[in-house]
Formats: sequence, structure tokens, C-alpha cells
Amino acid sequence: MKLHELKTHLANNPDWNLRFILPDGNQVPAHAHVTEVARIDKKYIDCGGTFRTDSFCRLQTWVADDLQHRLSGQKLLGILNKASTFLETEDLEVDVEHESGVISQYPLQSIKLGLDALLLHLTARHTACLAEDKCLRPPQPAAASLFKPIPTFTLTPQNK
Repeated sequence: MKLHELKTHLANNPDWNLRFILPDGNQVPAHAHVTEVARIDKKYIDCGGTFRTDSFCRLQTWVADDLQHRLSGQKLLGILNKASTFLETEDLEVDVEHESGVISQYPLQSIKLGLDALLLHLTARHTACLAEDKCLRPPQPAAASLFKPIPTFTLTPQNK
């Protein structure tokens, strides 16, 4: 989901509290904070030698001991608006960094209105080969044509 889509949902639902839903259906605790908004710029070479760039907006969550804390659409929208000076564009994909045993990043997939909160559904991130045409082996011929039959031998006891 792009940043401009997220901001539209937040602006249309300013008084609703936010809940993050992990890819496995579990929820980040309701008292989680968004402690950081960042623009991540990634420059890299893929396995085929092509130079690539990617930029996105990352929201970092943090679960503290403040069990009464709730994050509203209006509060997050205010934080995102303050970050606009360095985010530079609202055409960035949004992901959420959350720690649950390990730190993981989850792309923001969709937002739905729940019974008591705005539900931000996260999805799993996967790796992929970006240069399949250059680095993966070409398709192999059918297995039957690759192998020759192995001759069989019958063992018989030898006479002394």
C-alpha cells in the first residue's frame, strides 16, 4: 500500500484507534507505539549485475509497559505529515517493522474498519531472484533422455 492511500484512510478515520494485524492473524498489542517513521533508500546490485534502487516508508512499532496507550488515525497522520519533509513523496510503499522475538518488516497490505479499530493488515515479505533470465539454469531436457540404462548383472556362486 502506498503512503498516500494510508494517509487517506487515516484522514477519513481520525478518531479510530489503530491495530496492526500480522500475516499469521495475530495482532500487535493495542498499546503499541509507532516510534519511528523513516524513508528507506536501498541501492543494490542484483545477482545478474543490474544496479537497482528502491525507496519506501517504514513505520517502526514498539510495545512498552504503557498499557493505556492507544494510537489514533489522527495521531499517526500528524506524525506522517511532520515526516513529509524527508519522505519527499507520498508514492512510497509502506511497511511496518515489528519486533516479536526477532525484528521483521511487513509490507502494509490493506486497511479495514473493524468493530473498534482501524485494522492495518500486514503481509509477509519474500525474497526473489530479480535476474532469473541471467542466473537460473535453462530448463533441462526430460529426465528419461538424460540417463542411459544401467546394465544388470546376475551374481552366481563360484565353484572352488
